[in-house]
Amino acid sequence: MQGNVPIMKLYLYNNRVREKQVFEPLNPKHVSIYVCGPTVYGPAHIGNARPAVVFDVLVRLLRALFPKVTYARNITDIDDKINNKAREEGQDISVISERYTQKYHEDIGVLGVLPPDIEPFATDHIEAIQSMILTLISKGHAYEAEGHVLFDVSSDPDYGSLARRNRDDMIAGARVDIAPYKKNPEDFVLWKPSSDDLPGWDSPFGAAPGRGRPGWHIECSAMIAEHFGETIDIHAGGIDLQFPHHENECAQSRCAHGQEIAQFWLHNGMLNLDGEKMSKSRGNIKLIDEIIADHPGEVIRLALLQGHYRQPIDFTDTLLDQSASMLNRLYSLLRDNSEMTQAARALNPTVPAKVMEALCDDLNTPKALAALSELSKNVDTPEGRAELLSAGALLGILQHSPDEWFQSRATDINVAVVDALIEERNAARQAKDYVAADIARDKLTQLGVAIEDTPNGTIWRVAKS
Repeated sequence: MQGNVPIMKLYLYNNRVREKQVFEPLNPKHVSIYVCGPTVYGPAHIGNARPAVVFDVLVRLLRALFPKVTYARNITDIDDKINNKAREEGQDISVISERYTQKYHEDIGVLGVLPPDIEPFATDHIEAIQSMILTLISKGHAYEAEGHVLFDVSSDPDYGSLARRNRDDMIAGARVDIAPYKKNPEDFVLWKPSSDDLPGWDSPFGAAPGRGRPGWHIECSAMIAEHFGETIDIHAGGIDLQFPHHENECAQSRCAHGQEIAQFWLHNGMLNLDGEKMSKSRGNIKLIDEIIADHPGEVIRLALLQGHYRQPIDFTDTLLDQSASMLNRLYSLLRDNSEMTQAARALNPTVPAKVMEALCDDLNTPKALAALSELSKNVDTPEGRAELLSAGALLGILQHSPDEWFQSRATDINVAVVDALIEERNAARQAKDYVAADIARDKLTQLGVAIEDTPNGTIWRVAKS
């Protein structure tokens, strides 16, 4: 037991083998985890927030279960999208990457995401990247062609094993650049030449070495090797990265080091907006800061945890309103007898077993939230409140004082009164007394509350002014 945490086995769905497995780290006293972070060329959208929040919960859980956890989340600060943005603004790429790295930190910080232990930047690891490329060339897994260095996928018999794709599928699905200098259409770039107007570094490749810059995939492999060694416990990221990014990471590291880069591969599902895939072509990209303008960070965080991390999630106003209603109710319970809540915060209770069981079952946050709701029925003692707060801390919610929470909502709404009026309205509707139901609704409107009837019951939120 680490602190007041029940001893439990942690089961995680390992995408490498497509099954749930008991997680046993290479070193029982030190867990290593690496999550792919953002490419910093603009503000992050809500889809970028899902892996940040989901794997923040995983890291919190790992820290509760193991003596030491080292968590790395990288920053991709050299990329063609960054180059294009720098050109548009007439700035150096460092200006662009620093601006949007800071913005990313601010946005996910509002969502309660804790900083990683290590935040490697690609441009700080050029020497490590070049060294790994030279190793791949020397072992016959990479070749030089017209100023490029490319990985030869035909040299790796296990290529495609992570994504479960054959080579024909990979060519069709990856929109590969079928350049004439490639040996195989699906070969990917490890290093590419840079013209004078592009960022670049002196390289040791070719008979006449020149300036160049790394490909995207080699960056993560080199940074992992630099900070952790050849194999880590957990590598995680969005399912959209499984192919080609993570597949290529596997191939590079396997061929350079003779072993797999990670024991466990975890991927979160995609985030949709109102039932549609979020994409620039649809014009429905929603930035994190746009949502923060209308909703507290904990509401957004809770909304992202309402679905199981491996499944797609439909991010809607209704989901946000449901999350706000749940937090309003919980903070209202904690605000009632605030002296008891203060006493509860001073306690260090065992994390409730049902919450731990849910999270140890492949990070089942919906089940954990259901267990947390059950705990909210037992807040008539400091010990009961302390258990609720300890469960909330593991999920990264209930991190404010009740007074701070309700002040942040820019209103002094009495949640108990709101809940009573909703119950009164629902009872009137069931009795078909629609006049009484309308009166209850009018009272809610006067309080500054908007309600919505859903298949899961009536939810409410603070009405927008």
